[in-house]
Amino acid sequence: MDGSPTYREDELDAEVALALLEWQLEMGVDVPVLDAPLDRFELPARLDPPAPAAAPAPMAAPVAAAAAMPAAADDLSARIAEAEALAAAAGSLEALAAAQEAFDGIELKKGARRFCCADGRPGARVLILGDAPGDDEDSQGRPFVGRAGQMLDKMFAAIGLARDSVDAERALYITNTLCWRPPGNRDPSADEIAVSLPFLRRQIELAGPDLIVLMGNAACQAGIGQQGIMRLRGQWVQAFGRPALPMMPPSYLLANPPAKREAWGDLLSLAERLEALSV
Repeated sequence: MDGSPTYREDELDAEVALALLEWQLEMGVDVPVLDAPLDRFELPARLDPPAPAAAPAPMAAPVAAAAAMPAAADDLSARIAEAEALAAAAGSLEALAAAQEAFDGIELKKGARRFCCADGRPGARVLILGDAPGDDEDSQGRPFVGRAGQMLDKMFAAIGLARDSVDAERALYITNTLCWRPPGNRDPSADEIAVSLPFLRRQIELAGPDLIVLMGNAACQAGIGQQGIMRLRGQWVQAFGRPALPMMPPSYLLANPPAKREAWGDLLSLAERLEALSV
């Protein structure tokens, strides 16, 4: 048994079919392989004997691999350079978001539903930097929504901060390291972070926060070049030229409630830092 639910054909009403689709999404099946079904058990009418394989030259594979590596590196460098040029030319957050959404140098764009850039108030003293959109964020085009977003809002409301506050002193500006959802909610790759980084640096520059919360491993990788949120959390660092506090993301706290105690300590540390800056 592979753990998947089984049903007779006469049991597959609309409710059961929807439950099966939801189960597939939970297992990470969110992209169809083909547009039409294919019976892989149906043999062709005639099987031709395989042609004898020619013996490869001893150095063919290593040479081909070596030739491909510089080409891939050059392509990544070109995409990063294009992202840097587009980001530098943006004079406002609105222009930057438009340039980033139109940018085709990141493959994630092809599989995502919505561009998920930012939420909250530009000019807020605190900027929250998350990792990448999940399914809820991909559906709504806003960072930190769904259960994780509700948890985040409750966390920061406890120290008097909110994404919908009109007061910059009490507001939050929220964004993601990547603005396109990775398939199956996998972790962003190093190349994907590198291509997104020029837009992120410019976004932080234009938003102008006093403090940054690095909420997750991808955020820490982008901000300080390190991962290991369990080890880094609670320690003030410098990221993007500003004081930054790594924190565990709300999705982790939902799955591990005892960790909320440490998260509360981090929130108090953030509140103290804000109070010191106000003096």
